[in-house]
Order: sequence, then C-alpha cells, then structure tokens
Amino acid sequence: MWSDTLLAAERTHLIRLVIWAATSAVLGTGIIATITVRRTVAPILFWFGAQSLAWGLVELMITAFGFQGLGMRDVSGATRLDRLTWFIAGLDVGIVVTGVAVVAVAWMLERRLAAVGAGLGIIVQGLALLVMNLTFASLLARLV
Repeated sequence: MWSDTLLAAERTHLIRLVIWAATSAVLGTGIIATITVRRTVAPILFWFGAQSLAWGLVELMITAFGFQGLGMRDVSGATRLDRLTWFIAGLDVGIVVTGVAVVAVAWMLERRLAAVGAGLGIIVQGLALLVMNLTFASLLARLV
C-alpha cells in the first residue's frame, strides 16, 4: 500500500507539472501572437512570452519522460526519488538566481528591456517549479 501511495503522489506531481507547462506554453504563445498581430513594440512582454513558451515546451518534454518512468518503488527507489527532487529544487533556486542576475545586469548596464523581460520570465518559471518541487519534496518526506 505504501508504494501505491508514492506512485499516486508522483503521478499527481507530474500532472501538476504538465498543467503548469501547458499553461506556460499557451500563455507565452498568446502573448507573442498578440504583440505580433497588433504590431506593438513591447520587448519586455515579447521576451517574457518567449521564455514562457520555451520553458513550457521543455517542461512538457521532461514530464513526458517522467511519465514513462512511473512505476512502483521500493525504499531505495523512493530514497533516490527524494534525493532527485531535492536536487531539482536546488536547480530551481539556481534558475531564479540566474533570472535575477539577468534582470539586474540588463537593467543596470544598458536598460535592455528585452533582457529584462527574458529575466522576468526565467524568474517566474523558476519560482513556480521551486514551489511545485518543494511541495512534492515535503510530501515525500512524510512518505519516505
């Protein structure tokens, strides 16, 4: 029964990631399409949308591999999943820091609005992934 609970939790986590990725891709596409159709010059929005679209597509591919790897886990498999989740949460922190650095450098050095938009997109994606992965890690801590 413990392995079933873990499998259900992992599947739920992947479904949340797919929903976030699909939402990001659709909203990114919508932002880019709106700016393009209206022929508006909005570099912050355009590059924010581009980041949302790109991250959404990459996340969809990653979660597709995650669904292929779903299966019942023993204690060692659950421990590996727990460690992997914490590692990925650490990467998410790095993503957020990278986005902050991009925004800071772009704004302070040359006031490049395109880079500011891209950096903001990176920050939003990193924070969302961090929240989802920490939520999953806290659940794993109770199960493992």
